[in-house]
Amino acid sequence: MNTADAATASRARYDEAALDALSTQGDPLADETVATLLRRGEVGDLNTLMRFFGTAGDELPDRLPASARDYFEATALPPGWVDWDVMERARLFFMDNAAHINTGLSFAAMPVTYAVPRMARLLSSTHSLAYPSRRMANTGQFVTYLMRSDSFAQGSRFIPAAQKVRLLHAAVRHHLREGGHWDVERHGLPICQEDMIAGFGMFSLLVLDAMHRLGVHMSEEGAEAYFYAWRVVAAVLGCDMSSVPATLTECRAYLDLYLARHLGPSPEGVRLNAQLMRLYEDVVPGTLFDPLVPATIRYLVGDTLAGWLEVPRGPWDTAARAVPVFIGLLETIEDSGPLAEWALDKAGSLLAGFELSALTRGRVMHHAIPEELKPDFGVKLPRPGRWVPPPPVH
Repeated sequence: MNTADAATASRARYDEAALDALSTQGDPLADETVATLLRRGEVGDLNTLMRFFGTAGDELPDRLPASARDYFEATALPPGWVDWDVMERARLFFMDNAAHINTGLSFAAMPVTYAVPRMARLLSSTHSLAYPSRRMANTGQFVTYLMRSDSFAQGSRFIPAAQKVRLLHAAVRHHLREGGHWDVERHGLPICQEDMIAGFGMFSLLVLDAMHRLGVHMSEEGAEAYFYAWRVVAAVLGCDMSSVPATLTECRAYLDLYLARHLGPSPEGVRLNAQLMRLYEDVVPGTLFDPLVPATIRYLVGDTLAGWLEVPRGPWDTAARAVPVFIGLLETIEDSGPLAEWALDKAGSLLAGFELSALTRGRVMHHAIPEELKPDFGVKLPRPGRWVPPPPVH
């Protein structure tokens, strides 16, 4: 099937009616588990015990509530359809591009999330204003766990982290819906399947888009492997895989429609993005490079979204457009020999590690079910060929 035929098929698969249906669906297994825990008053005990359950293969705590034990046992294994060769290619892609992926997550995927008013409102209702970096830290740590060679093996942290995130999402759905903080008729179910699948697309395709815009050289094989890894994440986090895009072209069709339905300005989005910019300005010592943060966001998301998020203009706006030239120069140096390749990969790995350490403040992030919400709202991938983003679906 050629690109045009694939785009036509994708348009046929995703339409307003399909996304309307997804907006009313949650995650039945996790939702029922949380509802049972809340009904029995067992959330506090679960949160305490969850801190001692952090690696795959650990024995579940003896005092774990029965409903939670059933949930953790049912979700302990990865999907049976996982192709481990592709996952290994995704890991190598991540190793080669860790710093670029983090940039795409931080300066493209996150701001686009904030430009969806209902997502911004939801995130605003659950954020800790005293620690605005929590979601970014959780996301960075989660991706790092995923891209380890032992991510699904005994002793890894990825599966337990995913199991906890899924329960957290279910708890937020419950509290917002049952507490009268959310208009389901107007906004759909909070953290519904429509939003969960969109989040998968933002953290996969939009990150690849950002890397492409920055001039990062990606092979088609590497880009598709990275996308595949996020499909595995979507399954582990409770997405309805019959509705999750199977290809990058399908993902483009889904995101085009989703964003056309939901993008717009909101005060919550402005506040969340301002917190994000302050966070990264604080990570880098001094103030000389502070203007590069909003300039990079504006370059990656465009003037319209940047305007909605009130991203300030500055003298670095023009300089940000030269980033692809700079990255191209670095990749030329990297290709010049194994020593240069090792040095730049090491530098990128250290930069990504420094960023994650700054975000998490050197500690492991723990996911806990909120009992109430805030009252207010190694081997290099081949370089021949280059990944080209799928075109917009009109």
